[in-house]
Parts: sequence; structure tokens; C-alpha cells
Amino acid sequence: MLPEVVTQKLLSLPAQPGVYLFKDKKGVVVYVGKAKSLRSRVRSYFQPGTSDVRFFIPFLEKTVGDLETIVTLTEKEAQILENSLIKQHQPRYNVKLRDDKEYLSVRLSLADEWPRLSLVRKPKADGSRYFGPYHSATAARRTLHLVNKHFQLRTCTDSDMASRKRPCLQHQIKRCPAPCVYEVSHDFYDDQVHAVAMFLAGKHDELSRELREKMKSSVESLSFELAAVYRDQLNAIEKVRQAQRVVTTDLTDRDVFGIHREAEIAEVAILHVRSGRLSDVSGISLRGIEIPDEELLSGVIVQHYARDVEAEGAIAHMPSELLLPVLPEASAGLSDYLSEVCGHKVALVEPQRGPRARLLEMAAEQAKHLFAEKRRASDDVLERLGQIKEKLRLPTLPRRIECCDISHLGGGDTVGAIVALKDGEPDRTRYRTFNVKTVGSAAGEEGRLGDDYGAMYEVLARRFRRATSPNSTRVVEAKVAVLGEGEGEAKVDEEAKEWELPDLFVVDGGRGQLAVALAAARDLGLHDLPIVALAKEKENVLGDTLVDRVYLPGQKNPIPLRSHTSSLFFLARARDEAHRFSNFARERLGKKKRIRSGLEDVKGIGPVVRKSILRALGGLTSIAGATDEQLLAIQGVTQRHVKALRAHLEQHPPVSRKPRGANDEPEAAN
Repeated sequence: MLPEVVTQKLLSLPAQPGVYLFKDKKGVVVYVGKAKSLRSRVRSYFQPGTSDVRFFIPFLEKTVGDLETIVTLTEKEAQILENSLIKQHQPRYNVKLRDDKEYLSVRLSLADEWPRLSLVRKPKADGSRYFGPYHSATAARRTLHLVNKHFQLRTCTDSDMASRKRPCLQHQIKRCPAPCVYEVSHDFYDDQVHAVAMFLAGKHDELSRELREKMKSSVESLSFELAAVYRDQLNAIEKVRQAQRVVTTDLTDRDVFGIHREAEIAEVAILHVRSGRLSDVSGISLRGIEIPDEELLSGVIVQHYARDVEAEGAIAHMPSELLLPVLPEASAGLSDYLSEVCGHKVALVEPQRGPRARLLEMAAEQAKHLFAEKRRASDDVLERLGQIKEKLRLPTLPRRIECCDISHLGGGDTVGAIVALKDGEPDRTRYRTFNVKTVGSAAGEEGRLGDDYGAMYEVLARRFRRATSPNSTRVVEAKVAVLGEGEGEAKVDEEAKEWELPDLFVVDGGRGQLAVALAAARDLGLHDLPIVALAKEKENVLGDTLVDRVYLPGQKNPIPLRSHTSSLFFLARARDEAHRFSNFARERLGKKKRIRSGLEDVKGIGPVVRKSILRALGGLTSIAGATDEQLLAIQGVTQRHVKALRAHLEQHPPVSRKPRGANDEPEAAN
């Protein structure tokens, strides 16, 4: 039964283009859509006695508590507004592709004197050209390697190029003309940049013609080495072309979309056709999708091509035609929007017959194939997780696994790291680091250096405490008071979900570490949390390699983890990832301490004044020896700052240093 407020608003909807927002009972936006006629589109969701069996219909009556509409002048304005509102509200039921950081694009730095290629996560408005995004990091890096191998552009960074005195190995193997140290023709280098841009854009036929002409001209002028360069580039292009399948007789660049859905899971396949050849195939997996195909496609298209429309050249790779199995709502506005942000006309087409319709069938088959492949991979993962459940006698399938590792340097800079796996894959949104306070140098002179057990207890106690008390009365009241009833409760629920306990917790170590983990959990009342310890591989006195071992609570003998035991592979993966992440966190902490100034401990001195004092006097030793007049002469320093400095230096006098000798190290920054 729809709320009365929604029923009343349905009666007065305008027949104009615009954007509509569905809200839940708490007022939180759960879906944003666009329409060329708000009256027709929104009412179609709520037709009484409808026989509509589309995926999204069931969620409406149980979820929607309110409705809001915004009228626009054109379909294009509706598309732009919808995109903005989706970014603002992050609605639950709108299409959400993976985060930008998981996509890679190839950047060609045209603004540099000597352009180069690099991989970036997010395009910027810096005058560069961007190619991608690539559906996998492997594909992006393979493309970069292929280009660097056959086209002579520099690979070094700007700082390396500025400081280089002699050519690097890339020049020795004929992959770079070394503009860093040699006089290089700008015309030749610009030709290479032009060729790289055409190659990445998929214009292989046009590029091949140009290279053949240049090779012929080089031979006629007796420039045989240059002709050999063009010959090798032609061979590289031909190898790429041989791997591409001819799918159309025309030369139009187009992307073809196919969809396969089962329940709330969808797989979108994209065939990238360039100059009549199938150059690449990518797939996008979506879960929790309860919207119709036309709205799903609209969300995928906008996010896939125009994730950062403010960046110049960010979607210059967009083809001139998109073939779709069904046209999105307000497709004309979407076409105008994409045409504007990419700089050329983009047509959205739903072919009914002919070669383009056969391309759609091919894309649909590819989507079905990708869906089946990923489902088989998922089934394999679930089978292996089931084996872990059986061998470790767990109460539930360990779909979420967390692992803890402690890292320190000589007993100091102690850091604890917790990583998470979701169905065997790293879930980096749940990675956490903890700077240990009660053990190591962070605890002061009384701290216990190198106490791994104490550090692990502190880290696990802090992690488990977050899981046991995220929804305390005090926290809920505070969130609701600040954010309001609906948003505050939603925020608390979100934080609770972030810290919920895993199905299995793994600690790196043996019986001792297992005992500490069990103590930390049981001290907080977590008696049912499955915890195991994974001991690293070692050698005995005879030099024989011993396999990794899994220690279980209440069991004397560990379970050997042999290299061929695929069911326990995830435990080793979690342990290795925790070890890597803890070392990274410890190195980051150490670096931060090394470059930290002692003035940061002085209360009452901000970053601007601190920077002025350090620039004028240097470290704490020089500051302690300065007079009040010298301090007050520094820009921004007042009597209050001098008083705060004197009070701090009286309690924490700087360590005196002997005069530097020939074998002494330079004075370290305080």
C-alpha cells in the first residue's frame, strides 16, 4: 500500500522532462531517475493491477515513503541533473560501478615538452589525452608495455629526466631517443606521439598507411635505421590486427552492449569495435539490481564513459555510436550530454535487423558467457569455503575472513594491521591499521619493546570493541542529534556494518598468538567468534621444510597446511596480505616520525607559525637558544607563542648535540 503523500503527488505530476527521487520511510533517497515526461514515467511504476513483472516493481511498495520531482527545460538538463544528484545522494538502487580507483586509464601528457605515457586512476583537466578506462589493470599494463616496446617515447618521470646525466637502458635497447641528454628532433618525437595516440585510439588502418609512407621515404633518403623503426611498428600493428576479428564491413567505431540478468544479478558485456574489427571485450558485474534494463544501461553508460566529465579528454576514446538492446529513458538527452562532454556526436541506436542487430546478439551471448564463467568461479569458491568450514569445524561458511598481523622495527613503531577477504578476494574497504599505544616506543620509556603478545591483545581488543558497541545508546543519540532521525540512524547502521564481526578470524602465529586472540575476544564477551592461528613455514634442525600449520582452540595438534591443499589457500592468502599491509603501515608510520618536527608538540602554535619559525631558526636546539626579541621578529610570532615555546622547552629541553666532526652524521631535524 502506497503512502497517502505519494498517491497525492502522483495526481499532480507535470508532463515535462525532469528528475524524480524516490525516498524511503526515513526520508533517505533510494533511487534517482530521469524522464522526458515525469507524469508518464513515474506513474508507470504505480499502475494499479499491473501485470508488470520487472525486477524493480516489488521494492516500490515496501520501500518508497515519499516522492520528489524536479522539472527541467530539456532532456539534456534532466540527464545532467540526474548525474549530479546520484553523486550527491549515492542512492541504494541506482547502478554503482566499482570505485574509480579500481580502473586504470593510459595518460598521454601532451602538455609536456617531451610527452610520455603513464597509468592513472583518475583523469584530470591538465591538457593530456586519456585512453580507457581499461576493464582490468592487466589489460592496461599490457597495452602500456606494448606501446613502450615499439614506439620511442620516454618512460622516465620529469624529475628523473631533469637530473639524468647519461642515457638509461631504454636508450641502449632502442626504445627511447634519450631527449634527457641528447639533441633529439622535435619533429621525430612529435611523430611518435601522434602514432601512439592513433594506436591507442584504435585507428590502425590509418596509422599503417602513414607508417608505410614514412618507411618508404626513409629508405629513399638512405635513413635505414629510421626505416627499421617504422618497419617494427608496422609489424606490431599487424600482430594486433591479426588478433582482432572482423565483425562489420563499415569502418564506424562503435561499442555494443549486451545484458544477461538472473534475479538481482546482472552482467553487462561491451564489445569495442574499431574500424570494423572487434578490438576488445569488457564485462561489468552488478549485484542488487532491481531496476529495468533501460535504466540500468543509462547508469552504466554515464558512469563508464563520463565518470569525470570535468577532465579534458577524459572520454575522448568514446566511439561515435553505441548499440543498445533497449534505449534508455530520455535517450535523446543522454546522447546530447555525451556528445557535449566528449566533443563529437554520439548516437544511441537500438537496431532491429541487419549486421548491427547481429552485433547485439553477439554482445548478449558474451554477457551470458561472462555470467556463467563468473558463476562457476563463485561456485568453486563456495566449494572451497565449504571445505574450510568442514576441516576447521566452523558453525557457518567463512565467506568473510579477517586476519591480524603485528609489525615493528626493533621493538619500536609498532603497528597492527587487519585485512579482510570477501569470498576469497581482498575487501580493502575493511582494511584497518592500529598504531599500538601500550607497547613499543609509542608507550614512552615505560613501554615494553618487542612485546608482540601485548601489541596483539591491544589491537584485537580495539577491533572487537568496535564490533560490540557501535550502537550504544550514547552513540545513537549523538548521531541522531547531529544528523537528524533518519540520516543519523542510517549513519549508525552503516558504521555498525563496517565493524561487524567476520565469519572467521585468523591471527598470524602459533599457540601463543591464538591464546592472546581468544583472551581479547572473551574479555569482551565474544565467546562464539571462530578464531584460528596460522603459523608460518619453518625448517627443523635437519633442514627439512615444515608445512604451515593451523592451530584450533582446544585442540593440541595443529592441522598441516600443505601446498596442494586448495581449500585452505584462502587462509594463507589472508596471512600474506596481512603481513604485507602491516609492513606497509609500519613503514608509513616510521616515515611520518622521521619528518616530524618537535614543534608539533607545542600547544598553541599552528602550522603557519610553526613553518615560519622553522624556516627562520631551524630545529628546537636553535629555537631554545634564541632570545625573545629574535622570536618576536619572526613574522606571525606573538608574545603568546613565545610563552608557549618557553613553557614547552622548560618541560622538554632539546637534546644537546656535540659539534659535528669529520665522521659525524648531519644534525637531524628535531
